[in-house]
Amino acid sequence: MQTLLDELTQRTTKTQLGGGQKKIDDQHRKGKLTARERIDYLTDSDRPFVEIGLFGGEGMYAEHGGCPSGGVVVGIGYISGRQCVIVANDATVKAGAWFPITAKKNLRAQEIAMENHLPIIYLVDSAGVYLPLQDEVFADKEHFGRTFRNNAQLSAMGILQVAAIMGSCVAGGAYLPIMSDEALIVEGTGSIFLAGPYLVKASIGEDVDAETLGGAVTHTDISGVVDNRYPDDQRCLDAIKRILSRTGQRETAGFDRIESAPPAKEPADIYQLLPSDRVKPYDMREIVDRLVDKSEFDAYKPTYGQSLLCGYARIDGWAVGIVANQRKVVKAKIPKQGGAQSQPVEMQMGGVIYGDAADKAARFIMNCNQKRIPLVFLQDVSGFMVGSRAEQGGIIKDGAKMVSAMANSVVPKFTVVIGNSYGAGNYAMCGRAYDPRLMVAWPTAQMAVMSGASAAKTLLQIQVAAQKAKGQPLTPEQEQAQLDKITDQYNAQLSPYYAAARLWIDAIIDPLQTRQVLSEGIAAANHAPITKPFSVGIIQT
Repeated sequence: MQTLLDELTQRTTKTQLGGGQKKIDDQHRKGKLTARERIDYLTDSDRPFVEIGLFGGEGMYAEHGGCPSGGVVVGIGYISGRQCVIVANDATVKAGAWFPITAKKNLRAQEIAMENHLPIIYLVDSAGVYLPLQDEVFADKEHFGRTFRNNAQLSAMGILQVAAIMGSCVAGGAYLPIMSDEALIVEGTGSIFLAGPYLVKASIGEDVDAETLGGAVTHTDISGVVDNRYPDDQRCLDAIKRILSRTGQRETAGFDRIESAPPAKEPADIYQLLPSDRVKPYDMREIVDRLVDKSEFDAYKPTYGQSLLCGYARIDGWAVGIVANQRKVVKAKIPKQGGAQSQPVEMQMGGVIYGDAADKAARFIMNCNQKRIPLVFLQDVSGFMVGSRAEQGGIIKDGAKMVSAMANSVVPKFTVVIGNSYGAGNYAMCGRAYDPRLMVAWPTAQMAVMSGASAAKTLLQIQVAAQKAKGQPLTPEQEQAQLDKITDQYNAQLSPYYAAARLWIDAIIDPLQTRQVLSEGIAAANHAPITKPFSVGIIQT
């Protein structure tokens, strides 16, 4: 665990440098703050900032020089005491140009604002679409244009949007700040136009400099496109603080919260409780006890469906319902068959969802919706149980029941990937496809259709059979070489950094940050009253 945490720290430090120290120095020479410095100045220092998508783009676009953090910093923080979503283009990365992952990350930020009714602040400093990859970022449904559709819908929902033009803002990107409720600009460095000087010259033959074409004076004094101009970054950011300080409060969802209390059991014990060998069993209840207030957990049906832990607790004072994979081997009583005198028992493997557990979880999830209690899913799941007994027992029916209840939940859901997140288990335990408000992972997480060992052996068998059909059977040495190659490739894709790079998860966190991240997520969700009735449709019985 310590090795994984050291790696997380090193990767975080490197990624937060964006385009590197030279590019940071260039920003400062222009009199500009960097994206992260702007956020530090803007946000309340005594409140947490939960960064979203730090590792977006990690290991991607190598042929284009990389795109650290997707070229944009996104997070949930506080401005003048108000919780907000903040989006800041990082001009040290390709002048803040939009790569495909940049668009995906911006859309994720807007999704968080929409779901939680949070004000969203855009600190704009971008050269627009990265032209060499325009075909991957321009025309599709979830591409660049979706941003402006979301601008319009956020406004219609009454969700405050404030934009500060602190650098370049060109072409289609010019619509983002101007579709916001308030648009501010920094003199000398901020500029906004549909076509820059070079394109204007090429299109209509007009010679015009950038300041005359789209500078602060042009758009505040002449066009009226921008509301106010400020002499530097700091005074522009001060204006945003004042805007938020005057913004009125809205109705909340009313999730229950009392005074926070730390866990009774030492949280740092988590580092020792989670085995380095992910095949070894452990008691998930011990992990839960180190995440919840006073280590108090009111288990739901504790002796039934034991491969899933379900129960009520509090995290930083917030009432939550927890659904967690139990990783220790448990004994489960099964119905008597024939003339059996004693109660038969089966051993259930840790990390596997059995039919009785899925049945229990479905009812628990429905109970949490009935009581308006947010749901927290703790994943360390290998999948659903397979085999003749499971199939004859209706595992598909029970799994469908759990997925239906979870997918149709109207209370906010939060997912923490602690260990494995494989196959249909990822889905049933509220994977990304099921709209968790936040989905984070520990450095110990792995996400894939199946484990690396299982996948590698399956893929090898396919290759061996194909070669044999061609009359070219592989030698044992060739088989081993192929197995090693497949395993290495698959294991790289299992990494939480691979998932984080593609925004399958919002963040990789130190386990000790779990309480804070979940608390901030619930605080954000509490801004959005629940208006949709809870219904599971036709549910399997």
